[in-house]
Amino acid sequence: MTRRGRATLAGFAAVLLWSSLAVLTTATGTIPPFQLLAMGFGIAGLAGVALLLRPGGPGVAALRQPWAAGALGIGALFGYHALYLIALKRAPAVEANLINYLWPLLIVVFAAGIGGTRVRPGQWLGTVLGLAAAALLVTRGRSLQIDPAHVPGYAAALGAALIWALYSVLNRRFEAVPSAAMAGSCLAVGVLGGIAHLAFETTVAPTAGQWALIGLLGLGPTGIAFWLWDIGTKRGDIAVLGTLSYAAPLLSTGLLLAFGRATPHWTQAVAVALLLTGAWLSLAARPAD
Repeated sequence: MTRRGRATLAGFAAVLLWSSLAVLTTATGTIPPFQLLAMGFGIAGLAGVALLLRPGGPGVAALRQPWAAGALGIGALFGYHALYLIALKRAPAVEANLINYLWPLLIVVFAAGIGGTRVRPGQWLGTVLGLAAAALLVTRGRSLQIDPAHVPGYAAALGAALIWALYSVLNRRFEAVPSAAMAGSCLAVGVLGGIAHLAFETTVAPTAGQWALIGLLGLGPTGIAFWLWDIGTKRGDIAVLGTLSYAAPLLSTGLLLAFGRATPHWTQAVAVALLLTGAWLSLAARPAD
């Protein structure tokens, strides 16, 4: 496998890890959102620094990065999660999730518009099929009902999608920055989450079971996943990643079903078929490395 192919695979591995975010977050129960954000990213950052300090590791020097790269990473990680939490609080989860999952489509759009990437017709079609799969999954075939009272939540969800798509495309400009620097970004996001928690929430002491789940969150979907996504967006095929990212809502639903936190529906099977077709079209259109 080529270097580009390995990087694309790393990015897709991040998508697989993110698919566990919903079921793990739901299972944490009463932990407030910003407290969970602070603890998850705090664990991710500390684990990353410990990895850098291991014998033979690169040391803390690997955390150094240009201020522009650091600002992009920290701003995107915190901004995306903060807006997503606001969206879920101010709008119905179904519609908020649908708008949030515009980010894979926006990645392909931005890759073509500002990323200097040639996006082929098959990749456009594959991405649109992925969007259709996500829309069908979260709406269960029903039409969307827009209540003016929910517009702020919808705007936050759209803002989250825009932030993550822009970050994923612009991150390619910092290919020279080692992915190990994500440990510092995670620590900074953990601090910002802690400040937001102290300002807006009441602390809840986690139980032993909740600590275990928070640890999994910190090491997985809010930890190594961002290192892998950093590799994928800097060195992989960003258009293919945009299409394959639609696996996140589908796999997330599968985990929720497996753990009894969602009910089966015919739209899930159709959505899987659309996603697989779209992914195949996108991969088939990918130019040879």
